Amino acid sequence: MTITVKVHEAKTHLSDLLARVEAGEEVVIARGNEPIAKLTRLRPRRRLEATIADIRVARSQARPVSAAEARAWVEEGRR
Repeated sequence: MTITVKVHEAKTHLSDLLARVEAGEEVVIARGNEPIAKLTRLRPRRRLEATIADIRVARSQARPVSAAEARAWVEEGRR
């Protein structure tokens, strides 16, 4: 859900607005009737780091590809 608040309300209730953003809402901040900014939740960096770690594990367990397999894949992509 997205809510719109005026700049003064955003300054006065920033902590409450941040709690709503943490809960999944988006907050648009408007000057008068003109939207000027949007508060949205950031994805936790831990997820990115965990994904990178998973990729590194998968790479370490992968078997080498032969030249014949690589050529076959290239040919398959040309079809």
